[in-house]
Amino acid sequence: MVDLDNLENSIIRIYNSYYKDVYRFLICFSGNQNDAEDMTQEVFIRVLNNLSNYNSSQNLKTWVFSIAKHVAIDHYRKNRLVSILKKGFFNQMKAIELDPNEVIEQNEIKNLVHEAIAKLKPHYRIIVILRGINEFSIKETSRILQCSESKVKVTYHRALKELKRKINIDAEGVISNAN
Repeated sequence: MVDLDNLENSIIRIYNSYYKDVYRFLICFSGNQNDAEDMTQEVFIRVLNNLSNYNSSQNLKTWVFSIAKHVAIDHYRKNRLVSILKKGFFNQMKAIELDPNEVIEQNEIKNLVHEAIAKLKPHYRIIVILRGINEFSIKETSRILQCSESKVKVTYHRALKELKRKINIDAEGVISNAN
């Protein structure tokens, strides 16, 4: 897929193949459409700038997502946003002919999950987005994060455990506030 002699066509093919997945990953990470668009642009600029360093024995998708992960972490470090994912990916989903009460309940659950994900440590947040939302395999996730498959499994398990704990604490707070 990467033809350094025909760089323009290669970058166009890479962009067309991975743009949506990279954008979805970054919008889930940042929770902000404008930031996700900027970071997606940065990812493909870095891909273009580093294409000559790409090792063809690597999976291209994992290489691109590895760059996306680094862009997301760089963005997080620069901005230290307190409420990441408040208005993210799930808020853009439309309900299909549901009872208004069901829509409200689903939105509350989505907001609760978003807030809980936003409170996770960055490395937990990344793995939850890659494995849980983008549905990457353990192998793909390990390549993107540049770690072992067993570390992915353990970290994902711990992240889900922490996410569940945060959701339970938040839900208890909502219930106690309602009384």
